[in-house]
Amino acid sequence: MDDSADIDGSEDEFPPEKRLEAPNHRLIKAGIATIPDMETLRECVAYENAHQNRTQILRFLQWKAEELRESEE
Repeated sequence: MDDSADIDGSEDEFPPEKRLEAPNHRLIKAGIATIPDMETLRECVAYENAHQNRTQILRFLQWKAEELRESEE
């Protein structure tokens, strides 16, 4: 079993570019909905800020952050 892809402990199956560069908003929303934790969410926010900086996508990410925080309580 090769763990070299998980050197930083994160799952690289759906990096931010795959979640946020889908051909339509429904797929992007699905990518955001499946973000499993705050670290992945932060990576997606950083990616979006650095590349497209779309207000609507950042809003979806903010809503996901609120959902993750509520589930941690």
